[in-house]
Amino acid sequence: MRKILILAAATIGLSGVAQAADITGAGATFPFPIYAKWAEAYKKDTGIGLNYQSIGSGGGIRQIKSKTVDFGASDMPLKGEDLEKDGLLQFPAVMGALVPAINIAGVEARQIKFTGEMLSEIYQGTIKKWNDPKLVALNPGVKLPDANITVVYRSDGSGTTFVWTDYLSRVSPDWKSKIGANTSVQFPVGIGGKGNEGVSASVKQIANSIGYVEYAYAKQNKLAYGLVQNRDGKFPVPETESFQAAAANANWNEAPGFGIIINNQPGAEAWPITSATFILMHKKADKPEQSAAALKFFDWAYKNGDKLAVELEYVPMPANVKDQIRASWKGITDASSKPVF
Repeated sequence: MRKILILAAATIGLSGVAQAADITGAGATFPFPIYAKWAEAYKKDTGIGLNYQSIGSGGGIRQIKSKTVDFGASDMPLKGEDLEKDGLLQFPAVMGALVPAINIAGVEARQIKFTGEMLSEIYQGTIKKWNDPKLVALNPGVKLPDANITVVYRSDGSGTTFVWTDYLSRVSPDWKSKIGANTSVQFPVGIGGKGNEGVSASVKQIANSIGYVEYAYAKQNKLAYGLVQNRDGKFPVPETESFQAAAANANWNEAPGFGIIINNQPGAEAWPITSATFILMHKKADKPEQSAAALKFFDWAYKNGDKLAVELEYVPMPANVKDQIRASWKGITDASSKPVF
């Protein structure tokens, strides 16, 4: 299932003759809900629209490399050598978190607990039933059925899959050695869904299923979800505070393009599956006015979009990091090497 956000360009100026330019972007489904909210508010403020195709991180990377959009979006940060090779600048837009969404009759949100190792075993097919002794022992008092678990995963190239499999690789040596972390992996069991939207829809429709989705999708689709044990052995509730706790120790300068992974951070309150989502743009702008328009949109979002982000359970970037990101934008230039922003 593919979603396209289109907020058309509007006429601006007192005379009505000046036409605002559409901004185009494509990629990650993880941040689609907040990009949609930001775009709606931005259009009201400026008259400028955003056309964002929610097609998955792999598609966003391909489209920005082929220069068919003003920006690409990916939940998997590109490495420094890849950014350099393709002449790309990368920066984080916002942070969010994944939850294991479930559909078990009689089991509500936050009632079931998982360890990371258990999630690894479920996704490897070694824990096959909901009443597996390991799950029962961790969840006394929860009525778990004698039913096969239907695993749902992303069928498209997905930064969300990268975040999920990176987390499993950090908590399960078996997962790391057999499957690893990537935007697309060979899941041993289960069925695929396209986008966070597709996984959410599949979990909602299929009894006794489990799937990994961005928290905003779980909330919007009224999906039940489980709690996950963090590095300190606690089971925090997924919410803004626990996502912020996970991000608190992040050192954004330790990787090119701010490309750090913040899964499985220490801290009793830290939600263990947390990630930033990233924007990719060409350093040498073929269409300087369009690159400038895209940067103005994200500058507006950094200044005005934090409240909207928190309402959807995303975590805004820290103020000092926003300043570092804006400074990095000087690296996007026109043909005469003049910064576009």
